[in-house]
Amino acid sequence: MSHTNIVWHNHQVSNAERAKIKNQKPCILWFTGLSGSGKSTIANALELKLFEIGKHTYLLDGDNIRHGLNKDLAFNDHDRIENIRRIGEVSKLFVDAGLIVITAFISPFCSDRQIVHDLVAEGEFIEVFVDTPIDICEQRDPKGLYTKARNGDIPFFTGISSPYEAPQEPQIHLLTEELGIEGCVSTIIDYLQSKGYLHA
Repeated sequence: MSHTNIVWHNHQVSNAERAKIKNQKPCILWFTGLSGSGKSTIANALELKLFEIGKHTYLLDGDNIRHGLNKDLAFNDHDRIENIRRIGEVSKLFVDAGLIVITAFISPFCSDRQIVHDLVAEGEFIEVFVDTPIDICEQRDPKGLYTKARNGDIPFFTGISSPYEAPQEPQIHLLTEELGIEGCVSTIIDYLQSKGYLHA
């Protein structure tokens, strides 16, 4: 497919100006972890906390995105890669708008997370590893997915019939059994404060 007739249109308002008016440094907080690890719960609690202190955010959740933008994708490895690619591109646009983007996706492959990392400028991608042992995730099993996967009803299920590649050097490593939800949120807020993301 040729893209020779497509020309990038530059905006008159810069991303730096958008960030300055919001008094924050835009970034992607990329939550990764197994199904049932607590990604969405922690991400929602974090967004509420950031909202309460006057920060401009947007939360992208895996299930919600698959109801719209990515409803045409399945859960095989090829479609999972495309799922993350699309989310990366959307996240990049939100970062350009000056927002703190919070994403909650299993995103099981290191290479896919690296693709999103490379889409944005240095310091705009923050990998958050929601580290919960699989046995705890299975005990929670809020959607009954592990049971179905164990029974062979769900193919390509991460952690059971499809691999999960844990981050080797995440910017934020959340040991959820030790921290709990409030501790996880506090850890992230402390990181954002210390690195200057919460003021322009």
